[in-house]
Amino acid sequence: MDKDILLILDSIERERGVKKEVLIEAIESALVSAAKKTVGLSQDISVKIDITSGEIKILSDNKEIESGDFGRIAAQTAKQVIVQKIREAERNVIYNEFRDKSGNIVNGTVHRFDKGEIIIDLGKTEGTVPKKEQVRGENYRPGDRMRALVIEARESGRGPQVVLSRTRPEFVKKLFELEVPEILEGIVEVRSVSREPGDRSKVSVWSKEVKVDCVGACVGMRGTRVKNIVKELRGEKIDIVRWNEDPKEYIIGALSPAKVVSISTNPEERKAEVIVEDDQLSLAIGKHGQNVRLAAKLTCWDIDIRSKSEKGIADGPPITDLPWIGPKLKEVLEAAGFKTVRSISNAKLKDLVNVKGIGPKTAEKIQKAAQEKEKSEVRGI
Repeated sequence: MDKDILLILDSIERERGVKKEVLIEAIESALVSAAKKTVGLSQDISVKIDITSGEIKILSDNKEIESGDFGRIAAQTAKQVIVQKIREAERNVIYNEFRDKSGNIVNGTVHRFDKGEIIIDLGKTEGTVPKKEQVRGENYRPGDRMRALVIEARESGRGPQVVLSRTRPEFVKKLFELEVPEILEGIVEVRSVSREPGDRSKVSVWSKEVKVDCVGACVGMRGTRVKNIVKELRGEKIDIVRWNEDPKEYIIGALSPAKVVSISTNPEERKAEVIVEDDQLSLAIGKHGQNVRLAAKLTCWDIDIRSKSEKGIADGPPITDLPWIGPKLKEVLEAAGFKTVRSISNAKLKDLVNVKGIGPKTAEKIQKAAQEKEKSEVRGI
């Protein structure tokens, strides 16, 4: 060996990521095997390589063997062992690299298709997207760019196998981490993700700083951040929900865009009964039950949704449930069409002022009380 060989080993280390020390060790092992073929397996063989000069010393029973003593078979054996060791070292480097990337997103190019699996060129190696990890409706052609989540790296006889996914909820979470700087900085946190791949996802987020709006940060200016994620997911809808330690508030947010009339919970069984307006029932449940199903997965609560008519609930409590509503005021309000708390809560202030005997201050006071009552009813208080 000479300095030219050392330069080659330096080049392999830079280009393939295999440390020179590993290669030197492989060559030493190969030369030991070759020497044993020449002088006999019973001999005590050792090899020392000077990593500065490239000089090789081969010793048998403490006597140096000249390199010219090696025949063609010995040289061929050395070459084969070196190649094998370098290949093994290269595989180990790739395996360790992608093992450390488990749970992260990688970029690649669609290379080919094999029995329903998509083979991705990741540069140093190939990744596989099994059929069950592919999103239904997504179609790719060779040469297309693909982003995917690394599930695991496996060792096999053919080299490292990197298994990828585009269907898992963690994929959506990682996309938000890449797109939203506040998440990467630890200011905003993704608490939970529920997903039906290719169709819709719900993502709950929380901010550690009061001044930072977690939902606004994830949506971005004019929706740019969430639009980029939707584009990567090829049109999959995303609902961003504000996480809340109060399960009632959290469930109400998770059922968005449906509006909830009231909610009651059983913390021991983690069950929630939600009441919505009749015209909101289909929206709350969603197509084929998707909205409530995703909300239940997101919050980890069993959610039962009913309409007001199913529960036999009238259109809100009567106005007499409000303070300051005596018989005379009740009479004039009902005569003007205000018979329930909700009707007062949703009324225009000027319409209440136009009621005989009600001035601006009284109207404002009554409406504020009605709105507070509405809020308490929704939360089951």
